[in-house]
Amino acid sequence: MSYSIQLYTLRNAMQEDLPGTIKKVAEIGFTQVEPYNFVATAKELGAALKENGLTAPSGHAPLLSQDQDEIFAAAKELGISTVIDPYLPAEHWQNAEDIQATAAKLNAAAKKGAEYGIRVGYHNHAWELESIIEGQTALEYFEGLLDPELVLEVDTYWASVGGQNPVELLARLGDRVKFIHIKDGPGTTDTKAQQPAGQGTIPVLDVVAAATSLEVGVVEFDDYAGDIFEGIAQSLAFLQNNAAQDVNA
Repeated sequence: MSYSIQLYTLRNAMQEDLPGTIKKVAEIGFTQVEPYNFVATAKELGAALKENGLTAPSGHAPLLSQDQDEIFAAAKELGISTVIDPYLPAEHWQNAEDIQATAAKLNAAAKKGAEYGIRVGYHNHAWELESIIEGQTALEYFEGLLDPELVLEVDTYWASVGGQNPVELLARLGDRVKFIHIKDGPGTTDTKAQQPAGQGTIPVLDVVAAATSLEVGVVEFDDYAGDIFEGIAQSLAFLQNNAAQDVNA
C-alpha cells in the first residue's frame, strides 16, 4: 500500500517556499505527492520533486472549468498519470439532468486525456452524498453514468460529513475507486478541527481496507489547528504502522 500527500494540505507553506516544502515532505517519509492547480507551478514543482526523489501519480485540476490541453500537458510534464477534478459545487448535484450533463463533460475530458496517456477522475465533497437521486446518493448515480476508464477518488471524510458510512460507500462503489483521501477528525464541517489519522471518529483502517482496488491512499487536511508538518507526519506514521502494507495480500 502506498501513501501520498495532497499538497493543498501544505498550500500556505508551498506559497512561501515550494522547494523547501517538498524537501520537508520527503524528509517526513512521503515518496509521493498529489499536486493541485499544478499548471502554473509545473516547472518549479517538477524540479523539486525530481531533486527529492518524489513522484506524483495523481493530481487535482479543474478539468470542467479550465483549458484541458494545458492541464494534460502540465500533468504529462510532471509524470501525473491520473488527473482528478476536485470540486463541483453543490448546485450541480441536485437533479438527475445536471448530473448527467456533468458525467457527459467528464467522459469527454477522459477521451481527451487518453490522447495524452492520462486517466481522468473525480473527487467528492459532502454534497454529492447528501443529495439523493432516484434512490441513491448523487455520487453513486453519477458513477453509473461514467465511462469505464474513469475513476473515483473518494474523500472518505467528506463522505462521512455527508451522512454516509465511508466503509459501506467504498464497498458499493467497488473497483471504480482507485484513490481515497484519508483524513480524520470529528466528522463535521469545522475543518480546523481535523486531526491526524487515527485520532478522530473516522474508522481510518477500516476505510483503507474497504477500498479493495486502491492504488494510492492520499493523506489530506483541509485545515489544521496545529503544526501541519507534525500533523502529516503523525498521519503517515499511523498508516504505516497500522494499515495493511498490501491491500491485495
